[in-house]
Amino acid sequence: MSPMSLPLRRRAGRRARAFTLIEIVIALAILSVLVFMAMPVVHLEVQRQKETQLREALREIRNAIDAYKKATEDGRIARQAEASGYPPRLEDLVEGVVNARDPKGRPIYFLRRLPRDPMAPDSPLPASETWGRRSYDSPPDAPAEGADVFDVYSLAEGVGINGIEYRQW
Repeated sequence: MSPMSLPLRRRAGRRARAFTLIEIVIALAILSVLVFMAMPVVHLEVQRQKETQLREALREIRNAIDAYKKATEDGRIARQAEASGYPPRLEDLVEGVVNARDPKGRPIYFLRRLPRDPMAPDSPLPASETWGRRSYDSPPDAPAEGADVFDVYSLAEGVGINGIEYRQW
């Protein structure tokens, strides 16, 4: 074996192990097609997570509103004769109201914090402003604000995965 043939063999072996430009381009094309196909699945999963957060936030606020009403009916919260017994503001659920049965006048709290509407765009608005409010006096098909907060709904435009508008959840 000649001394010249040994380096040629080594170089030939190195070339055989390396990828060609065409192989790299094809691999990148296949990878980009796979990523493109996965995008709708990722988008759907993000939407599903936001909808789950919306459901949980609505449930948490509605349970707090119901607890406020129950406390009013039990006489723990003073109310005027013409009042419905529902909280006048969403903030009252967090800030608390005076316990009428407590001699020291300690407040009753119904929420630790008011959740934001996860469907609302990120903005400097407080969490209470991200929700639509329905008063006790307004009909269910045309919710309107009033003297109290009977229910909350999302102000977000759009339809959920289940086919129902977010405002109707």
